[in-house]
This record gives sequence, structure tokens and C-alpha cells, in this order.
Amino acid sequence: MTRKFSLAHLTVLGWNPVEMIYNAAAIGYDYVSVRTISMGVNRESDFDISKNNKLFNEMKEAMQETGIRIYDIELARIADGVDVRSYDGPFEAAAKLGAKGMISSIWTDNKPFYLEQFGVLCDLAARYDLQVNLEFPTWASVWNLNGVMEVLDTVKKDNAGVMIDTLHAYRSNVSVEELTGIPKNLLNLAHICDGPAEIPDRSDKEALIFTGRDARYYVGEGAIDIAGMVKTLRKDTVLSIELPHIERVAKYGFFEHARRCLETAKLYLAKNGIE
Repeated sequence: MTRKFSLAHLTVLGWNPVEMIYNAAAIGYDYVSVRTISMGVNRESDFDISKNNKLFNEMKEAMQETGIRIYDIELARIADGVDVRSYDGPFEAAAKLGAKGMISSIWTDNKPFYLEQFGVLCDLAARYDLQVNLEFPTWASVWNLNGVMEVLDTVKKDNAGVMIDTLHAYRSNVSVEELTGIPKNLLNLAHICDGPAEIPDRSDKEALIFTGRDARYYVGEGAIDIAGMVKTLRKDTVLSIELPHIERVAKYGFFEHARRCLETAKLYLAKNGIE
């Protein structure tokens, strides 16, 4: 079985979803992972395809022409003041385009609230046959593997799984042994990238965010045991390359940066005997 790769939107924030699809096909990706639920943060545009029929139809046409599929959409945050039922439109639109899943993360310390909301989110996603991939960014409220597994074990939804981002896993000190213990059926999607050896303190959110959103490394270029992590996944776990790097985009442009992301990942995996 050949590994499948997706191009994550954060890697190429300057592209709209249609550009992502055409360029991903030209480069050799299998999927795209699109941010159709905007967080309203720096440099992010609003690509809500449930409200933009023109964008929806253009994406559909691009997918038909290229064969590229949408694997997942993001980001369905669980946060104070957010009702996850508001994601119904984006979920329905994504499902109409054939998306397999979506990414969620938790940004509130109110545990009873986020457990209840996660259950509602999973039920909503299940209406559209979408997987819920719960991530643990190191500057979020639920920021490590133990926290994510506690949510999954408590809420117990068949369409819920854990998403391993290699940078966040490294920075929250998740061991390969811990990853090996995760039930394989929970591992449908992973983000891969590399990063520096130094791990900022959790109190230094600016440092955590800077690398996470602006300066991730090409696979094999840094200190993360990506090979060890990938070997714990299923062979059909989709590897989404989330690798934003402002300086490299300025130097190479989005297309060449995205191409280098895929090339270096494939070379690294082959070098480490991962098919």
C-alpha cells in the first residue's frame, strides 16, 4: 500500500482552495486539507463553502478535472462562546465534496463544557459520515496526548479519533511507545513536519505559536523522530504535510515550497524504510 499525502492549507495560506487543488495535483499530492472554517486570525481568509456557492462549484470542478480529493477540513474549535452546531453548514458542504473528516481542538478549560460539546460535535459530524480528528496543539487548553485520550475515552464516539501532529507530539514529550499504545482504528490522519530540538516552555505561547504557524522545518531537517512516529500509524493513515514557513515561502514561492515539502517527506520516509 502506497502512503497517501495531503497538502494542508496552513502550508500555503496564500492559496485559495481552488488553487490548492490544481497545484496539489501538479505537484503530486493525493489530497488537500482545507481551512473552510476560518479562525479569523492573521493571514487567514474566509473560505466557508457553505455560504459561497461560487467557490463550492469551482472546487468541485477542480476536483473533477484533477482527481484530487479533499481529505479533511478544519478547524472546528471547541471554545467558550462557540456553539459547535454552527459547524453544520461547513460539515454538510464538505461532505458534498467527498471530504472524509475534519479536525477539532479544544480551547477552553471548562471541562464539563468541552466534553459535552465534543459529544455534540461528533454526533453532528456523524450525520455527514465525517471522522472527527482531535488534535492537541501545545498552546491549546487540551495540549497533550493524555488530555485527548481522556476526552475520547469519556465521550466514546465511534467517529472520533486522535490526530498526531509530529511537532505538537514532540513538544508535549509524547514518546513513540505511547503512540504505539493508541488503538490503530483511531489514527486516520496525521500532520507531519519537523522542528528544532529546543522545546519552549508552555508559558511562552508566542514561541510555540511562532514555530507552529510560521517556521516549521522540512521533514528530516530537525530533531523530531518522525520515522518512529509514522511507524506507529496504519499504512493507510493519511499524512497531511502541515509545514508553514514564512521565510521559505518568501524565497521560493508557495508552489516550490509545497513541492519541497512533499519531496523531502518522501525521501525521508524512503531513507528510513517506510513505504
